[in-house]
Amino acid sequence: MSELNKIALKILANGKGILAADESNGTMTKRLEAVNVQSTPENRLAFRETLLSSESMNDCIGGVILFDETINQITSTGKSIPDVISSTGAVPGIKVDTGAKNLANSPEEKITEGLDGLRERLKKYYELGARFTKWRGVYSISEKYPSKLAIHSNAHALARYSALVQECEMVPIVEPEVLMDGDHSAEDCLNKTSEVIKKCFEELILHEIDLSGIILKPNMILAGNNSKNKISNEEVAEKTLECLKNSVPSEVPGIAFLSGGQSEIEATENLNLINKKNYTNFIMTYSYGRALQQSALKFWSTDTKNIIGTQNVFNHRARMCTLAAQGKWTSELENK
Repeated sequence: MSELNKIALKILANGKGILAADESNGTMTKRLEAVNVQSTPENRLAFRETLLSSESMNDCIGGVILFDETINQITSTGKSIPDVISSTGAVPGIKVDTGAKNLANSPEEKITEGLDGLRERLKKYYELGARFTKWRGVYSISEKYPSKLAIHSNAHALARYSALVQECEMVPIVEPEVLMDGDHSAEDCLNKTSEVIKKCFEELILHEIDLSGIILKPNMILAGNNSKNKISNEEVAEKTLECLKNSVPSEVPGIAFLSGGQSEIEATENLNLINKKNYTNFIMTYSYGRALQQSALKFWSTDTKNIIGTQNVFNHRARMCTLAAQGKWTSELENK
């Protein structure tokens, strides 16, 4: 077992998942302003510190993805954020891409940037305590998209990123996100997501990536949010498993789904059904941002001094997600 594989399994084992707390300052500002809280470095830190010092960090969260501002912050106890995370048994991680920009010659699609200077940034993040990283490629579905150009360009960037990360002895999260925006069918989502993931692994193998030392972070297979032909949660689970079984090499230790705009309950229920039906050898867990934090953020915004109350809301959601990662969630537990 390689050191990278050990880190990946530490993050994913026993139903633990990943807290995606890597919102950029721009995104976090939108989230805070939506609940009438001013977006300052102090407020951003206060909310994240509240979550990171909660009880469920020990039992439910195996890794936390941070943003550049956050990994450099010192908490109210005088500890660094990575130290707070490590003290709970979870692994600190860092988002290292610099965002999606318009793709040249296909301006309606996106290419993720951030490879320039990445080797040096990774060394700095390693020294700060990060042991895994994240890079998100993003693809839209329509009759024309995603184009071969977008699929190839983003797969190549994800592979180059992964090579640099493993060189620095960290685990890369490979996140090819096929967006649920649009009126496409679940079948379209299945076909396009399969094509995207297969191309990613083609490039990862070409770049000699240790596949036992990565975590895949894909979307679930869903109909578009404007589609008239929604599918059942059972079908979401079946199509998602079909996609991953046919597209992901068996060496990959685990898959941590993004929530991709699903509600907290939808993301939990779908993950639970995926695990109930899971006939693969992959660990199937979560890497959620909004679907872990949204209720806690709403509660916190009403009284930012009520730390315990906010943590109780977060603990509940994290426990529900971890039960779902073990196939043990039921809707009745939501109201207990």
